[in-house]
Amino acid sequence: MIYIVKVTTNKEEKVLGLVEDKIKQKALPVYSLARPPGLRGYLIVEAPERDIVEEAVFNLPYTKGILAKTASFDEIKTMVEPKVAEINIEKGDIVEIIAEPFKKEKAKVLRIDKQKGEAVVTLLQATIPIPVTVKIDNLRIIRREETEEGEQK
Repeated sequence: MIYIVKVTTNKEEKVLGLVEDKIKQKALPVYSLARPPGLRGYLIVEAPERDIVEEAVFNLPYTKGILAKTASFDEIKTMVEPKVAEINIEKGDIVEIIAEPFKKEKAKVLRIDKQKGEAVVTLLQATIPIPVTVKIDNLRIIRREETEEGEQK
């Protein structure tokens, strides 16, 4: 059975460690313990019975309780399975960086590493072009190289 444990938001990692320690200390039969990225304020625990999950989280700081309804794997599947995002950024694209420290800076893509999910870009506003490696998730395409060539300046 899969149980959802409500925890204080932004304390998920701390609670995950505390629950893990308690499970090991008491040798509880918990099959899995997860903190899905993007799901704030909750932990997912897979165990044969609710009593085991209650014992694992009992009296721990930052825990608020266990949701009454159990979840099926199909319900949480999208949260725990890694997503392989379609990478549609290409070499030569003009992009905007949407994360710090170069937030709102425009850059040109020099090369892409799809395995790592990173792109090497050069900032357009920089005096000296220095290659910067950025996660592809932190880039937004402004225009493609093909459209850039056809533009009149």
